[in-house]
Amino acid sequence: MTTPTTASRPIIFGEILFDCFPDGHNVLGGAPFNVAWHLQGFGWSPLVISAVGDDTLGARIKSAMLDWGMDLSGLQTNQQPTGSVQVSFNDGEPAYDIVADRAWDAIDATQAGAAVKDLPVMLLYHGTLALRSHDSRVALETLRDGLHLPTLVDVNLRPPWWQQEVVRGSLSQARWGKLNDHELRAASDSEGLPDADLATMAQNLRARHGLDLLVVTEGARGALLVTFTEVIHEAPPAVSDIVDTVGAGDAFSAVLVVGLLEDWPLQLTLRRALHFAADIVTQRGATNNDPALYQRHHQRWQEKQI
Repeated sequence: MTTPTTASRPIIFGEILFDCFPDGHNVLGGAPFNVAWHLQGFGWSPLVISAVGDDTLGARIKSAMLDWGMDLSGLQTNQQPTGSVQVSFNDGEPAYDIVADRAWDAIDATQAGAAVKDLPVMLLYHGTLALRSHDSRVALETLRDGLHLPTLVDVNLRPPWWQQEVVRGSLSQARWGKLNDHELRAASDSEGLPDADLATMAQNLRARHGLDLLVVTEGARGALLVTFTEVIHEAPPAVSDIVDTVGAGDAFSAVLVVGLLEDWPLQLTLRRALHFAADIVTQRGATNNDPALYQRHHQRWQEKQI
């Protein structure tokens, strides 16, 4: 397991839900939750700020978190049903029907603030999907404005659940950003940025919002990272036994968070994030409850194998 360099912890804000697959298999997920799960596996004890319903699925989430050793003090319970997503596939790429008016759409700002009070925290991670609702958006703004933490925003453009002005606002309030190549093109189009090569579009978006760095994942082509002075590309490892790609981006994001917390060199951060994501796509779903997976990667990091 990774041993954090300080007692401080990352805050992970956003949706918790079940991904429901065509074969009837249900897997616990939601991008922020997946990131938190992996961070727990790596020993970082994230504080999850989210909400579940007072129902069977909510109880399953709490049980899974407890079994994985996660802190439930930031997890709220409200009267909305626990979140769910219907997952389908088109040419191997996942598509998502994200059910509306779920518990994570009603995260309470007061409870969120109480959960982080007096805690040593060092980074705030959130996606953009949880900002589709007013209540959760207010809760995030309250946390962000009160804590003044460096923020990593993971852009998740899931039609029809994103608004241009909300995404713009999130990026402008963040220190770091991450999105995939399709989302980069959509965000660039929505902001009237020039249609150019990927690196130029990334630099334009980064500069527009004053980000220290912007990471663009490109699926089988790897990942791109841009700063004010650098453009870095890293190719992924070969993977021959892909099961599904659900959660690959979240696995990448989790290691990106670790790299930012540990101040790894940027190229090394990309490489390690891509290697971990490559392991996740060889399984069904976005999370894994085998500690050996995390220990294996941590051992490789310690031995500088990747």
